[in-house]
Amino acid sequence: MTAPLPSDPWIRPAQPRPDAALRLFCLPYAGGGASIYRTWGEALPDWLEVCAVQLPGREERIGEPAFRQVDRLLPVLLDRLRPHLDRPYALFGHSMGAVIAYETARALEAEGGGPVHLIVSGQRAPHLPLNRPPSYHLSEPAFQERLRVLNGTPAPVLQEPELMKMVLPLLRCDFELSETYRRQRAEPLACPITALGGRDDGEVDPAGVEAWRETTRGPAEIRMFAGDHFFLHGQRRVLLDTVARCLRGHAPVAAETPGGRS
Repeated sequence: MTAPLPSDPWIRPAQPRPDAALRLFCLPYAGGGASIYRTWGEALPDWLEVCAVQLPGREERIGEPAFRQVDRLLPVLLDRLRPHLDRPYALFGHSMGAVIAYETARALEAEGGGPVHLIVSGQRAPHLPLNRPPSYHLSEPAFQERLRVLNGTPAPVLQEPELMKMVLPLLRCDFELSETYRRQRAEPLACPITALGGRDDGEVDPAGVEAWRETTRGPAEIRMFAGDHFFLHGQRRVLLDTVARCLRGHAPVAAETPGGRS
């Protein structure tokens, strides 16, 4: 039996599985926390251990300052991840999380121990420029309108001044991290990439998702789902089926678990 993950405020196993053949580290979208992936563990096969990354500034870490630049977050995140890379692993990220997952994969491949698969969701390929002006520095009314259009912040939160006062600082930090990210072409990754997009996403056009093919020397798959920028909620079951299918070939014991989900 393998030892469970050591306790770490940065890593939250959705459902601890010490004997899992593969770990999936999940990065959140702007304003989100580890709770986004809370139910993924019970819905995915037993050979996969879902580990949500809890960044500072959200949920139980709300008192800690959030990072504003990818370059400052990355070294700290890598230090936190390395102790948990004792078995094959994959990375998943949605929107802001896709950028962080991609840069994490690049850094770990450079060290000689990259992921077996990278799954990016709701994000344009990293060498393409933003297709809109930055918004993190907008006035409060304009920034709240931006959040309303994105459809990721519940309407009751947008309409409650006290709640907005709590969440706006984190959202501005996360938007700054995403919008100031240096988008440029880099050496292609060796690992396979699966890029997911929403057909009605006003933020990420299909061409922006398709361009992820250019970021890997390995196989690349593009999958479009019904829904807007937050299709990962509305299309949860289909998305999780896609994740399991993408990763099954990287888990040697996946075909040997007749008693569990496979």
